[in-house]
Amino acid sequence: MRVAGLAAALLFALSPAIGLAQSAPDKTPKADDPDAKESVTSRVPLDEIRRFVAVYNAVRAAYVDPVDDKKLMQSAVRGLLLDLDPHSTYFDKEDAQAFDEQATGAYEGIGVELLQQDGALKVVSPIDETPAARAGLRAGDLIVAIDGKPISAFEAMEPLRGPAGSKVVLTIERGEEKPFDVTVTRETIRVTSVRSRMLEPGYGYVRISTFQADTGADFQKHLTQLKSQAGGRLKGLVLDLRSNPGGLLTAAVQVADDLLEKGVIVSTRGRISVSDAKFEATPGDLMQGAPVVVLVDAGSASASEVLAGALHDNRRARIVGSRTFGKGSVQTVLPLDNGDSVKLTTARYYTPSGRSIQATGIVPDVELAADPATAGKDVPASIADFSEAKLPGHLRGDDETSGAATGVVLPGDGPVRSALRELKQPGSLAARPAAAAPPAVPAKPEAAPTPTGVSVPAKPEAVDGGK
Repeated sequence: MRVAGLAAALLFALSPAIGLAQSAPDKTPKADDPDAKESVTSRVPLDEIRRFVAVYNAVRAAYVDPVDDKKLMQSAVRGLLLDLDPHSTYFDKEDAQAFDEQATGAYEGIGVELLQQDGALKVVSPIDETPAARAGLRAGDLIVAIDGKPISAFEAMEPLRGPAGSKVVLTIERGEEKPFDVTVTRETIRVTSVRSRMLEPGYGYVRISTFQADTGADFQKHLTQLKSQAGGRLKGLVLDLRSNPGGLLTAAVQVADDLLEKGVIVSTRGRISVSDAKFEATPGDLMQGAPVVVLVDAGSASASEVLAGALHDNRRARIVGSRTFGKGSVQTVLPLDNGDSVKLTTARYYTPSGRSIQATGIVPDVELAADPATAGKDVPASIADFSEAKLPGHLRGDDETSGAATGVVLPGDGPVRSALRELKQPGSLAARPAAAAPPAVPAKPEAAPTPTGVSVPAKPEAVDGGK
C-alpha cells in the first residue's frame, strides 16, 4: 500500500518553484528566446509585477499611517491565495506551528479544556492523566490569574503553553473558597483522537474525532482491546465519524486498510503528475469480515469522507447518518525559508468507484433525522452554518448541482443506537423517510486555516479548547 511518500513527493515536486521564487534570480528567460525553457517561473507576468510594485510603493509613500514593510508584504502574499479556494492559505510561523500540532496531536502545556467567562477561564474538564488533572483542577474551577497576572492582561492563552518541564502558577477560584494558587509543571500533552467502548456483548464502538499522525496505530490498539473483551472476535462494529473534520490522508488510508482485504481505498488527481496517486488495501481485515456500520453527519469532512467512501464503495460497510460536508480536495503544506508556510490545494479526492466527493459529499445508505430535542444543541459554531458547496470560492465539484440538499448535524447517543440497530438487523432503519426529518441544522466546514479539516475539536491551549 503506497501510503507514505505522497506528501513528501508533492513537496519535492513543488519545492523547486518555491525555491526559485525565494532565491530571486537576476535574469528571466526572454519570451522570444527559442532556447528558453517554459516553466512556471519563466512565465511570470512582468507587467502585473510592475503594477504590483507601483501599488506597493504608493501605499508605503502615501497611506495615512506608516505601514511596516514586512506586514505589507505578508498581506500581499496572503492575497495571492485569498481567491483561490477556501482551503488554500498562508501560515505565519505561529500558525504553521499550530497546524503541525493539530496534525501530530501533541503540544506542550498543562492539559485542560477551557471556556472564557467574564474575565476568567472556566475549566470545562482537565484531560485525564495530565498535569492539570494531577494538580487537582476540577470542572467548574475559574482560573483568574496566570503567574500573578489577571486573565485580562493576556490576548490569548499562550501563557499556559511552554516548554515541557517549565512551571506555571494558576490562581484558582472554586465555589465559596478563597482564591488559591496551584503550581503546574507543563508536559507534552497528546490529544486522543480515538475512543472506544462495547455497546453490547460482541458489538464494539470506535469514535474517531480527527485523523492525526497516530490515529491509525490507536485504531488498531482500540480494536484489539474490543476484540479481547468480546472473547477474541467482534460480531460487528459501529465506526463513528460524526463531525470529524478530517486531517491526515495517510491516517484515514491506514484505518481503511485495517478493515479491507483488497481494493482501491482512494485516488487523487491534480495538475501535476506527482499529485496523481492511488492507494490500495493490503490483505488483513482486522474485523475478519464482521459487519461494519459507519456513522456520519454534515460535520464529517475530508479524510473522514475518504474513509467512509472507501468502505462503502468496497461494500465493506453501510453508511448511516446524514449527507457529509463535501470537502474533496487535497492540501499540501509548503514550508518557506522564514518559518512561514503555504497550504495549497493540489488535488481532488476520488472514491474507489471514481466518484468525486467535492461539494457533494457522501450520501448515506440510511438517512437519519435530527432529533427535535437535540437539533441545534451542542453543535459547534464551526459547523453550524455551511457545507462545502456553500463556501464562497469553493472548487466546483464534478457532480455538483445547484440547490442540492445539505446534511444535518446528528449529536447525542440516539444516532449510535440507530447505527447499532442497523448493524444487528440490516435494513431495519431503511423505512425511515428523509422527508420526515425536522428542520435541518446546516453544517459548516472546518475553518479555512485548518484542514482539513468540521466540528473542529477543541484546540489545545486556546479559548474553547484544551490547555
